[in-house]
Amino acid sequence: MKLIKLCPLILLSLPVLLQAETIKRIQNADGSVEFSNVGSAAGQQTVIYKSQTGQGFVFSDQKPEHGHFEILKYSCFACNPDSRINWHTISLNTASYATEVNRIAIKYDIDPALVRAVIHAESAFNAKARSNKGAQGLMQLMPGTARDLGVRNAFDANQNIEGGVKYLADLLKQFEGDIELATAAYNAGPNAVKKYNGIPPYAETKVYVERVGILHQRYRNEG
Repeated sequence: MKLIKLCPLILLSLPVLLQAETIKRIQNADGSVEFSNVGSAAGQQTVIYKSQTGQGFVFSDQKPEHGHFEILKYSCFACNPDSRINWHTISLNTASYATEVNRIAIKYDIDPALVRAVIHAESAFNAKARSNKGAQGLMQLMPGTARDLGVRNAFDANQNIEGGVKYLADLLKQFEGDIELATAAYNAGPNAVKKYNGIPPYAETKVYVERVGILHQRYRNEG
């Protein structure tokens, strides 16, 4: 949930490895975002290898034969394109953190139902959730993002919601109230949305936006 440091254009030089329509996003603890087209079945993790050549970083599902490499893993509750969850019928959670969500949503002039939808999509209301790459808490804030937002303890529900909603409110302002673009930016970073002048063609981002939209409407109906 921070600006992309690694330009996706690098990936265009690797046509054998990566196809734009199936690229998935991986966010590192330092706030950088990486991309892979390695598929994963529901409940499994994406495993890719990051290595460096004379022309920059290379990402592949094949272990490099030579040189140093880093193993990257990725998992996501609502971002897995292969998820078998029915987002139209999955149980909603209107009780957890209701006071905090309503108060902070009003403070930043955001629909509380949208906040609940993002929390549901990011962590399924697990305040102690931690992704493999370091995203923390209800709204899955990266440590760097949390610091920028003034969040000292991302596992504190009140602080996490405050920071996540503040960030979401900023994205909504950047994209003139367009919820789909704002939620795409929450997932892929605002620069990616600006680059593609719309929802980026990353499989994870596309399903994330769709599922947040479904949850948002359902939480609005519940309200």
